[in-house]
This record gives sequence, structure tokens and C-alpha cells, in this order.
Amino acid sequence: MAAAESPAEEQNYYPLYPGHIPTSLLQKSLLAVGSAFMALYDPYRHDMVAVLGETTGYLALQKLREQMRNDPEGYRILQERPRIRLSTLDIAGLRMLPEGTFGREYVRFLDDNRVSPDTRVSARFVDDEELAYVIQRYREVHDLMHTLLGMPTNMLGEIAVKWFEAVQTGLPMCILGAMFGPVRLNTRKLRILTTELIPWAIRSGRSANSILNVYYEERWEQTVESLRNEIGILPPPESEGISPARDETDSEPRKPVSGQKPSLQKCSSRSVFSERCDETPLVLSG
Repeated sequence: MAAAESPAEEQNYYPLYPGHIPTSLLQKSLLAVGSAFMALYDPYRHDMVAVLGETTGYLALQKLREQMRNDPEGYRILQERPRIRLSTLDIAGLRMLPEGTFGREYVRFLDDNRVSPDTRVSARFVDDEELAYVIQRYREVHDLMHTLLGMPTNMLGEIAVKWFEAVQTGLPMCILGAMFGPVRLNTRKLRILTTELIPWAIRSGRSANSILNVYYEERWEQTVESLRNEIGILPPPESEGISPARDETDSEPRKPVSGQKPSLQKCSSRSVFSERCDETPLVLSG
């Protein structure tokens, strides 16, 4: 008769949080390889990008969790588990804040880029409930990083944010997005990226405090400039290549965030190596 499994081993085969899909090391490896191939082949497969982030990010997520545990504000975030969703945001109230405040500029970002905070994929393949929240928090503050970094959701803006996040988080998904995202850029945009945006994003990522240790929900009335200074984010470079909210690769019309829930049938954003989508990710059976 086979020996009984330990409680820790048995726990790996049962859901640890809503939506959790327990997987073995072999399954995770297959998911990682398959999702990496699909994400590189088609960066708009947001479901594959999300799977890649979860199946390859365990060590980086542990490091991020330790940073949060060792910081008073980060520790409070881990304990209180705030979520950034339409149901938790007072969009009308944020829109009434003075120009230049973090909350007002965040809503402006949502409106200008026609995106919603509700379209972030929920964690499924992280076999630790607290680490699942860490990656969920990372996903939900991604748009806040766009706001603080002053980057739109076009190709250049997304790649710049990914370089910043790669330095900040060490997540393999961010590193892959930063390295392979530029392959589709034309010569002019590649020059802007390599000479202006990447050096700035790396310097900002290194100089900034951990982006997960900020309770953004309590900073809406703070000015973007003062919050940047507090975190250590350098002012964004001025370049004509990053000023449009959307570029020629982003032609699908999208509805504003206010007053409507995002569609459950398709991705709500087409930004490169993003995890914003409501599609069902690949699941291995057996």
C-alpha cells in the first residue's frame, strides 16, 4: 500500500482560493513553455501572458512579498487586501478632484485610453494564497504605473512601463515583454525607445521604492508630481513618439470606463505583453 500523502502534499491538489487551479510541477512547466511561445508569437494573447506570469514568477513573487512584509505600508496592504475595481472606486468623485491630482489623472488615463480596472485577469496558477494576491496587486496597479510614469497604452508606452516593472519586480514575464516587445517597432520608434525611454525606465526602476508598498487608494488627492517624488520615479521624457494615447496598431474602438462593465467576450486592451483580458486561460487536464 502506498504511503499516505502529507497534509502539505494533499493541500497542493485542492484549491487554495477562489479560481485557483492546482497544478503539478510538470503541468506548470508545460504551461510556462506553451504560454511563452504563444505570448511571443502573439503579444495580444493576454490570457497567455497572464499564465506565463503566474507559472514563472514564483521566486520573484516571494521576493516582492518579503519587501511588502518588511515595509509598514506594504504589510498593511497584505493584511487588508485592497482591490482596484469599479466596485471599489468612486469614479465620479475622482473625476471631481483638482487637475494634477493622482486620482484625477488616473481617471483621465482610463478615459483617454478607454480601459477599465475590471479587466485584469484573476490569479489561477499560483499555489500560494498570499502570493496570488501579490501578483493580483501587481496587475491592478499596472494602470497606476502608466499614470505615474506618464505613459499611454500604445506600443512605446507599454514597453517603457514593462522595462520599469522588470527592474522593479524581477518577474520573468516583465523581462520577456521588455526584451521582445520592441521587435515590432519601426526604426523611428525603436530609436526613441532605446535612446530615451529605456534608459529613463531603468533609472526610474532602480531609484524608486517598491511600487507594491504604496497604498494608492489613500493617495488620490496627492499630486502626481509629489507622489512621483515620494516613490522616487523620475519625470518622464518629452517625446512626440509617446504622446498619442493609441498608435496605428491600436485601431479597435473601446467604450469609456464610466458607467459600463467591460465585455466578457474579448480583451479590453491590445497593449503589448499586458495581462488585461477576460478570456479563459489555457488549462492542462490530468
